[in-house]
This record gives sequence, C-alpha cells and structure tokens, in this order.
Amino acid sequence: MSTVTSADGTTIGYEAYGEGRPLVLIDGATAHRAVNPLNAEVGKLLSDEFRTYAYDRRGRGESTDTAPYAIQREIEDIGALIEDAGQPAILFGWSSGSLLALDAAAAGLPVAGVVLFEPPVVVDDVRPPLPSDYVEQLDAYVAAGRRDKAAELFMTAAAMVPPEAVEGMKQSPYWAPVEEIAHTIAYDGRIMGTTMSGNPLPEDRWADVKVPVLVLYGDQTWPALSAGAQAVAAHLPAATLRAIPGENHSTEAATLAPVLREFLT
Repeated sequence: MSTVTSADGTTIGYEAYGEGRPLVLIDGATAHRAVNPLNAEVGKLLSDEFRTYAYDRRGRGESTDTAPYAIQREIEDIGALIEDAGQPAILFGWSSGSLLALDAAAAGLPVAGVVLFEPPVVVDDVRPPLPSDYVEQLDAYVAAGRRDKAAELFMTAAAMVPPEAVEGMKQSPYWAPVEEIAHTIAYDGRIMGTTMSGNPLPEDRWADVKVPVLVLYGDQTWPALSAGAQAVAAHLPAATLRAIPGENHSTEAATLAPVLREFLT
C-alpha cells in the first residue's frame, strides 16, 4: 500500500497498478479495498497501458479521516491522487462514487474524462425517493453510537433491500465491515444531495463538466438504476450512454476492463 496526503492532512491509502495514463477508481457507499477487490482486478487487467489507482475513500480501510466532513475534502483527496500521477486522469465512479467523480471534474481538477457506473439518480416515481431527512437520520444514529441502525437505513431506504433480507445480512460476514464504516454513509448522502428525490436534476449541477463522459448501466439492473443512468446521460451534453449486456449493479473485472480500455484510448 502507498499513501498520499490530502490538503487537510488526511492520509489516503491506495494501491497503483501499471504505468501510463492515470485512471482513478472511486468506490460507492460502504465499499473500500478490503471488501471490494474488483478495483484491484481491473487495475491489473489494464496495467499494460494505464496506471490505475484503487484507493480507500476517507474514513474507510487504510485511509484516515478529518472532521468536519465536506464534499470538497473528498475532491481534494482525488486531487492528491492525480497530483501523484503527474498528469490529467480519467475518473471512474461506482454508484454514488460516480457523482463524486462528476463533482471532481466540475470543480476543475485536471480530469481528462469521466466514466460512471449506475449513478444513483431518481428523477421520477419508478421507486420511492430517499427520505428528505435521510442524512440527518444517519448523522443522528452515528452520534448515538448506533452504526448498525445507520447501516440498516442505508440498506432499506437507499438500496431498497427488504427489511427481512437485511436481518439475514446481519448474520453474514458481510455485515461487520459495513457497520464499521457506517459513519461514512452520510458522506455519500451529502454527495447525492437531491439526486434521489424523485425530482429532475438541478440544471446547474455539473454544468462545468466539459470533458467526455461515459455512463454505463447493466441491462439486467433494476429499472430505477437504468432510468437514473439515462437521466444523467441526458443531463450532460458531452455524455454517451452504454448498456452492458447481462450485468446489474455490479459487474466483473473481465467485463469492465475492456469497456474502460476502449474509452481510455
């Protein structure tokens, strides 16, 4: 593992694969290197041409955290990785990480292009919107020492997992790592903002993104996620929409890597 130091002194842990044009992979809510090996696998498959950064977002895995949280701090984390690379980077974001990637590009970081995988956007009634006080509820649970309840709220309200299925998840090895970093779920809630409110995307959000954007979704994913991908692609004038056959809200490195290679080249 290597590290960079962000503008506020936060240590960001990462692994880099290969040499060449930089690609920064940005996880969505609850994911980091210890529980999501896919970024490393993608990096290895692209290592012949690209320098791929798989990193832990602040507050997760091997990265530290500095209060108070602000989206700008996470943008600065990405900026520190791009500075390490020494040249403009392509940003790839999973789920809510894709919105962070767009925010980073809009903020003026040296970004050459952005790839989004199933951005969590709800602009109609295809599924219930997030509660208007979603972030406030998450913060309250964490402040009360109930990270388990914060994780439950994320699973039921954001991921739409049935409550009975969440009870089963609690008995699996998957649950402890989610609960451990549940305080960061509110970070993603802030990044999402009103994107899951059931209302159209704000006209001015990402208006400064001028680089090419590729919006991906699996053609077997939930209808809300395919609709969200389509809404984001329509919202961004430089975006291309592409469905990945047979995939849903996750995919395999062997499927994703060729798509990224095509976009990168």
